[in-house]
Amino acid sequence: MAEKVLEVNNVSVEYSTGGVLHKGESQQAVKNVSFSLEKGEILGLVGESGCGKSSLSKAILGMIDYKGEIIHHTPRPQMVFQDPYSSLNPSKTIGWIVEEPLRLYGKYDKAERRRRVLEMLERVGLGGDYYKRYPRELSGGQRQRVSIAAALIRRPRFIVLDEPVSALDVTIQAQILELLRELHREKELSYLFISHDLNVIYELCDRVMVMNGGEIIEQGSVDEIFNNPKEEYTKKLLSSM
Repeated sequence: MAEKVLEVNNVSVEYSTGGVLHKGESQQAVKNVSFSLEKGEILGLVGESGCGKSSLSKAILGMIDYKGEIIHHTPRPQMVFQDPYSSLNPSKTIGWIVEEPLRLYGKYDKAERRRRVLEMLERVGLGGDYYKRYPRELSGGQRQRVSIAAALIRRPRFIVLDEPVSALDVTIQAQILELLRELHREKELSYLFISHDLNVIYELCDRVMVMNGGEIIEQGSVDEIFNNPKEEYTKKLLSSM
């Protein structure tokens, strides 16, 4: 039986719409979602903007309140965000940013932290000369490599990737996807890969869930969903590829 890294059971997320006229009213962004993620699997989550993808990912990482049950079978899940510029502290060097999770962890001395950071920068294709640079000096693709390095520095087994290539041009997208593939193989990582781009999902993922209106309306292997979609919404998404 396959080893699970994540179980999501009947998870819902509600936001208060607030305001004087609508006091106490709420909007359900995620509605009774259930799924699991297996060790080494790349699971795609696809849907249009506003369908609840990001709310679900934030609930999984404990960033927002939710109802239901989320079970992590692996410690320290990490996230790579859509916009690598807004997620990186512009006043800090690349070395400082990648080292920060290790500093918070508190297990390693300064020399060991620096060694690990330099090794990780090398692994994501940047090299040691980026250590003292700042985010503003880097291209979008280089910034996303920094984000990936920071997410991996504490050696997690599970990573949530929230539209990690949507802000990049097609050539750079392909390079980042290839890096994610290599890291997945090398480190036996499990990914929840969130995207509105079905081409990217098809290229990278083993299995895919289709989200609409806060609900998972269809899920299956990539081949099943792409070759034999059952829901009209899925068919509409595929026809717009």
